[in-house]
Amino acid sequence: MSEWYQAVAFQPADKQLNDQTPDLAIVALDNWALTKVSGDDTKSYLQGQLTCDIERLADDQSTLAAHCDPKGKVWSVLRFFHFQDGLAMVQPASIEATQLQEVKKYAIFSKIAFDKVDYVLLGIVGPHADKLIDDHIGTQGNVRHSECSTAVLIEPNRWLLAIEPAAATELVHQYQSHATLLSAEYWDQHDVDAALPRIESATCGEFIPQSLNLQALGAISFTKGCYTGQETVARAKYRGMNKRAMYKLTGQAARTPVAGDKIERAVGDNWRSGGTVIAGYRDANDQAAVLAILPNNLDDDTAFRLADAPANIWQRQPLPYLLEDSD
Repeated sequence: MSEWYQAVAFQPADKQLNDQTPDLAIVALDNWALTKVSGDDTKSYLQGQLTCDIERLADDQSTLAAHCDPKGKVWSVLRFFHFQDGLAMVQPASIEATQLQEVKKYAIFSKIAFDKVDYVLLGIVGPHADKLIDDHIGTQGNVRHSECSTAVLIEPNRWLLAIEPAAATELVHQYQSHATLLSAEYWDQHDVDAALPRIESATCGEFIPQSLNLQALGAISFTKGCYTGQETVARAKYRGMNKRAMYKLTGQAARTPVAGDKIERAVGDNWRSGGTVIAGYRDANDQAAVLAILPNNLDDDTAFRLADAPANIWQRQPLPYLLEDSD
């Protein structure tokens, strides 16, 4: 974790989350990691490692991608965008070391480098987020660059900002009087509500890309050619072998649900193993939500509960997108 975050008074978001959302929040993404990928073979090498078509990534766009093992199980879900003289890949810090070890395995044969850069990751969130980005970086594109920062649009009114530490300090100082400074749980809330998947160390190597809804988020190309794990991904699409999907559940919780927590589902008067949490948040009133991998053939009114908190019943909520292939 960068020492920069320790010098700024970010408030614990899980104590602040309620219906009164701020017009502008600057969020400490200290649990995320950015790696710069550069070299003549960057796109050709990554093309054989990722589910997305990285060679078609436009300069002003970002993309989600899965990095899989040979059996098609996901090491990590990453966001890629153009950065400096190469690409950036962003993922949860808990999985970074494992993912880098795997993606570098064959890099010795290619002109490609994976480097840490001294940048801070911030979330810019709220109705005034677009204006902050417009004023500081520019008004064109879903990925925007300045001399010391890159901003990436995640969804309306929400940006990922990779920025040099000195510039981050200046930004926070300029906006601290009318922006709320929040910890990473506020970003988690928005990711869960947007049903954007992630893989943490606790869930690494457990799921295929379609179980994480990546086919619906433009993160899988079925036409680009071979990549690690492709056979499993293709079978899931063309033979209907995938029996799971990612859903949003809501309920009450005495603690914040975390990746790896187990979900149980009601079957008549009994409870059976149901699935696995991959991300979650809890507000100041103990209302919580999770993204969980569940069987994709359950009735809409199926009841759920956390395995270690059987008294609280959870319900499934609609996803903000359709579970269809976008390719």
